[in-house]
Amino acid sequence: MEAAVLDAIASPRRREILRLVWHQEQTAGAIHRAMPDVTFGAVSLQLQLLVKAGLVEARTQQRNRFYLARPAALGPAAEILESMWDDALWKLKLAAELEETRRGPKRTKKRSKKKGL
Repeated sequence: MEAAVLDAIASPRRREILRLVWHQEQTAGAIHRAMPDVTFGAVSLQLQLLVKAGLVEARTQQRNRFYLARPAALGPAAEILESMWDDALWKLKLAAELEETRRGPKRTKKRSKKKGL
């Protein structure tokens, strides 16, 4: 497998984008809405890297660009990714990785205020 492909799937965000465009085309806007903790610019940058690595194809229709994964370009790694996406533990791991790589202030849990003690 090429280094560009390995680099592309090493990122949890790029793996999540691949999952989103695995079976059906999505616009960059739809992908961004599915990943609200990152900016549109960050999503666009990740899509460019996936296209450059040959893992996603992009087509333009009017003012929109549509993205679709190219599973064949991943070779045997495609099956591994698909099995990971079906695994509940992988989903928990992904959520933790995405939170860890999130930029900006960390989210804090809201505490309920108790009165009368």
